[in-house]
Amino acid sequence: MPVSDSSTQWVDEQFASSIVPTLVTYIGIENKSPMFDPQWREHGFMDRAVDLLAGWARDHLPEGATLEVVRLENRTPVIFIDIPGTGGRAGDTVMLYGHLDKQPEMSGWREDLGPWKPVIEGDKLYGRGGADDGYAIFASLTAINVLRRDKLPHARCVVLIEACEESGSYDLPAYIDHLAPRIGELSLVVCLDSGCANYDQLWSTTSLRGLVIGNLEVSLLKEGVHSGDGTGVIAASERVVRMLLDRIDDSHTGVVKLSELATQIPRQRVLQAERTAEVIGDDVWSKFPLQDGVEAMAKDNTELILNRTWRPGMAITGADGWPAIGNAGNVLRPKTTLKLSIRIPPRVDPAAAQAAVKAALEKDPPYGAQVKFEGGTASAGWDAPELAPWLEQALDAASQRHFGKPAMYMGEGGTIPFMHMLGSKFPKAQFCITGVLGPGSNAHGPNEFLHLPTAKRLTLCVADVLATHAQQ
Repeated sequence: MPVSDSSTQWVDEQFASSIVPTLVTYIGIENKSPMFDPQWREHGFMDRAVDLLAGWARDHLPEGATLEVVRLENRTPVIFIDIPGTGGRAGDTVMLYGHLDKQPEMSGWREDLGPWKPVIEGDKLYGRGGADDGYAIFASLTAINVLRRDKLPHARCVVLIEACEESGSYDLPAYIDHLAPRIGELSLVVCLDSGCANYDQLWSTTSLRGLVIGNLEVSLLKEGVHSGDGTGVIAASERVVRMLLDRIDDSHTGVVKLSELATQIPRQRVLQAERTAEVIGDDVWSKFPLQDGVEAMAKDNTELILNRTWRPGMAITGADGWPAIGNAGNVLRPKTTLKLSIRIPPRVDPAAAQAAVKAALEKDPPYGAQVKFEGGTASAGWDAPELAPWLEQALDAASQRHFGKPAMYMGEGGTIPFMHMLGSKFPKAQFCITGVLGPGSNAHGPNEFLHLPTAKRLTLCVADVLATHAQQ
């Protein structure tokens, strides 16, 4: 049984009265993930964010629920909420997951916007972290409160909000082990940290890519020398870097060359990509803030979808060793360091992928250069288990009711390390991975926004799915 018709207005009121105002405060807190703020303890932004979200949650706990901020030594904290069930099978538990740490500022924000400057413009709440994924704790508790309001059953639920996701969730395994007796056996996982290909229907994520991150450092000189003296005698470090990167991917096509980073794409995922391409068309590439005249890497939209979900890809996300242009003298620089972000498909072993990248980059360095690839992380991708008929029907019914269109399924190009972890620990669980990161929302980049109508509809969809789950 779905939630009542009056629940839509009630959820609107909850967002207007307390959720959006709290999110506005949250966006103003610079709680960058520990990878980007190693002194997060001293700065205190993480604690401020935890206190804010936990405080709101305490004020909106369903009857009988408990909340604890769990702090293991030398680790980022987690918020753990335990909500007793009002129905469902004995021993059944649902986990609802999100995170509160944020990506760094990034340049390029619109003049009137900023990462820590919340701005409401129409249906959009701009600022870092609102969509990725500060809204998750609000949507999770509000969905359960909708069910309590309508006297609809739900199984026991636990809400887990971590503070290390944007750094690869390296603290989370310790918390999962620590909390295992309190979590119990999961039959359903609802993750609100994913994306949607449009704002017109409910989207469920079927796969996630993994990630290999590391710093490539190339050095040929102990110190910089006059470029007129050294050029043509000693190879420039940036040219050696270009030679090494060609070992990883083809600069003409963007195709990653290392076989250890690729996998066979399942036929079902190809069919889902074809269906997604039919629905969203050129939006798969035109949604990006492109310069005039820029074209996609392929003409076929299905191929572009598979590129971003089931094929590896490399990007350079940072650099050291270059002076600013205004201070760049005629010097042959001593070294170049690049931060590499390499997305790997589901089913690829991240440790083996990382080892293959390191071996390819460091083997037989040109001109005897000193080459190191280190300092990174390797996170596994995830491929969803077969969808249970009840969940497929529940997702479609919820989408039809609250969006007016059928549910859709697609892979995502990003990484949520927690999903692989949970999939391994709870192989019998069903997964509902969804989110609000749609066209233009630009998580991790400038001008990130939360599309408020989608967040509200998604909250109602989660409530309907929880109610259906309790009736199985």
